[in-house]
Amino acid sequence: MRRTGASVLNVKESNASERTVVVADLPVDLNDQLVTTLVKIHFEDTDNGGGVVEDVTYPTRTKGVAYVTFKEKTVAENVVRKKKHSLAGMAGSAQLIVSHFSEKIFSSVKAVLDLSVFRSQIRLESLVMDLKREIPTLCFSPLEANGRISVQGTFLAIEKLKESLLLKASFLLENSRNRQSPRGSTQRSSHSLKPARSLTPETTKRGESLVLDTDTFLYLKKRTKFYESTLRRFHVLCQETVDGEITTLCIKNAQGGSQSNNEKKVKESIEKYSHILHFELRKETFILEGKEDREKENIKLACERLSLSYLQVLVNFYKTHIDVIGSPPDTYLFKKEVMELIRQKVR
Repeated sequence: MRRTGASVLNVKESNASERTVVVADLPVDLNDQLVTTLVKIHFEDTDNGGGVVEDVTYPTRTKGVAYVTFKEKTVAENVVRKKKHSLAGMAGSAQLIVSHFSEKIFSSVKAVLDLSVFRSQIRLESLVMDLKREIPTLCFSPLEANGRISVQGTFLAIEKLKESLLLKASFLLENSRNRQSPRGSTQRSSHSLKPARSLTPETTKRGESLVLDTDTFLYLKKRTKFYESTLRRFHVLCQETVDGEITTLCIKNAQGGSQSNNEKKVKESIEKYSHILHFELRKETFILEGKEDREKENIKLACERLSLSYLQVLVNFYKTHIDVIGSPPDTYLFKKEVMELIRQKVR
């Protein structure tokens, strides 16, 4: 998972992030220089709410994403306020997604997939080619012999990838069942006429499934009352499966088959709230790997001490690093105070 911060832009000015916007869903099949030129032209057009552009950072670590820095903060606010953006001269091009630089907690998510479960039904190389065509904004590593492959892209693209794989799994399962049915059995009765099956795996039919970014979910669970109160209010249970940067929730009714609609309501509520958090939160990371033991301990102690004062900030301690998640002002002040406590200057 990648942190969205000033270091991405190599900008030293303290107010640079306020004058910068994130532009997503750019065409990935065009020359990088052409995309950069089109983006600059679009955002300097006053009809688009634009103004003087100081810099366009493209390509970035995430496919189809650029960072645009304006000379004036008000221009950045204007282009975000204007809801519809699309590149000139790009017939049928998708609408761009424009947001404040400081509103994004992550610009990129990395996931490791095990595609070996599809091996008996389809050539894995063909499956990967299909996925690349379906979601061109994702970056795929070479397919390993054991069926594992790494994928990197925006969280929404990763979420779309999972949905696509679930549909493919259901389709292949249905085909497998049809092939196993007795040949020549053409008799039908009124009882055999059933509605078309939904393309949903068996596991999700016993509840609702929801995929969330792990850091967003941890903040939702540990720093808000919304998550637990929603589960209690609708009398549902939630199984949480953390797989690196992605967490899968399986939402099931605590009262058996009654009020099954509650599962869907909870899924929609959590999904909506997590999307709000995804755009409001920011993450700062303290790297511990490679530092002296004394320096590591000083950073840990400073974070532990400040976490008692910053109640709306979530601090996650790992062996190699420490993540600090919260609102942009809180995470900035938290990091600044940590650096002061360990007698270092913010770079």
